[in-house]
Amino acid sequence: MTATSDLDARAFRRALGQFATGVAVITAQAADGSAIGLTMSSFNSVSVDPPLILFSIDRKAFSLAAMTEAKGYAVNILGHDQEHLSNQFARALGDKWTAVEHTIGHMQAPLIAGALAHFECAPYAQYDGGDHVIFVGRVVRFSAHPPKEPLIFFRGAYRSLAGTESSPEWPLPMHY
Repeated sequence: MTATSDLDARAFRRALGQFATGVAVITAQAADGSAIGLTMSSFNSVSVDPPLILFSIDRKAFSLAAMTEAKGYAVNILGHDQEHLSNQFARALGDKWTAVEHTIGHMQAPLIAGALAHFECAPYAQYDGGDHVIFVGRVVRFSAHPPKEPLIFFRGAYRSLAGTESSPEWPLPMHY
């Protein structure tokens, strides 16, 4: 087995890029009352009972300290028409909230208008994840608005589901 220090970091990131993900913006209210927002592709469901989700934030992120202290946060799953919001919230500094329509959710976490889904969360746990901190949230409320296509990130670029679906060969083998 190869030691972690022997891994080529760029090649490792390219290999991870083979896993297509949705794109979300994690939002919260900082202790000073300002709104926080970070673009995220490291979002996953963890448990249905209790309802838990997770995401991870780079230890170098400017808003990491504010997120670790937040009393609640929201996961806003972006639709394909919200690529500009993904780019806006991916920036490290600046006013990310200019012209972003939103409402206020659990513990003052902003809910981005037009998102495919919102998961409003209470902090549940935080774990060491190497160069990231893993956040686990307990979902207290959620909403879904599924009629539009999701924003997908694959191989370092935004992608669309439209026209990319392949049909399986029929009939499919049966497994019992």
